[in-house]
Amino acid sequence: MIKLPDKDYLGIQRLKSKSSKSSIIQKLSTDFNMTPIIAEAYYQQIASYYEELSHMPPSGGMINYDAVSSTEPPGKHIRLTKKVNVTLRLIDLNEDLEVYANYGLAGLRRHRLLRITKEAYDQDALLSYEDIAMILTTSSSTIKRDVVFLTSQGKIVVTRGRKLDIGPGLSHKTIIIDYYLKGYTFTEIEQITNHSEKSVSRYLSDFIQVATLYDQEFKQNQIRVITQKSNKLIREYIELYEIYDREGNERLVKLLNPQAKTDKKKELHQKIGR
Repeated sequence: MIKLPDKDYLGIQRLKSKSSKSSIIQKLSTDFNMTPIIAEAYYQQIASYYEELSHMPPSGGMINYDAVSSTEPPGKHIRLTKKVNVTLRLIDLNEDLEVYANYGLAGLRRHRLLRITKEAYDQDALLSYEDIAMILTTSSSTIKRDVVFLTSQGKIVVTRGRKLDIGPGLSHKTIIIDYYLKGYTFTEIEQITNHSEKSVSRYLSDFIQVATLYDQEFKQNQIRVITQKSNKLIREYIELYEIYDREGNERLVKLLNPQAKTDKKKELHQKIGR
């Protein structure tokens, strides 16, 4: 955490007063002769209605961007890929100003990077390093360094290259499944990896499909054809399955067979003295 100079801190306070929220509260106070406290209470209630019914926060700073669909495979020319128009929060004054005050410009850029990649993925699209660099008005090399830094902090950034297993290292899916099998809750996984519950549930479904087929003695190439997953991801899932299967991991047992296999595993482990 960093300490900003006083002039920068004062500048942040002035920016906060320019937010759409502050403007609306001021208008309510003036037009309806309300005290600022009452006007803010009205604003908060109306904002909750708007967000509930429109599924979009009532604030500025939103942009629309055409990104490649998350269903597109690697190796396809960008011009031929299916595009998805996504709505991203480029600026969220209340959230961003707090991050800037505590972590400076680099911290703010990384915070926005995490936010827009997650929002794009939740809308079934993936941003590339070049997309992110364009949106955040920086270079691809800076974005790559940011991703390395965020990864070292335990965050998982879902970009087109990383999601499609083009880059090196373990797939972010495998890391998330590993967290789950280690006993982490959905909430903890969401906080650590910057993924939504919907995404984590989808990864678990994919893992269950691969692990079940492998448990039924399907070959890896057969699993690839059935699941339409990459060889790399299938191999990682199988390795993960074998590690936790040897340990008799309760979560793994329940994922594959909620009742019958639990009893069978416990009986087996008792016989071999585990």
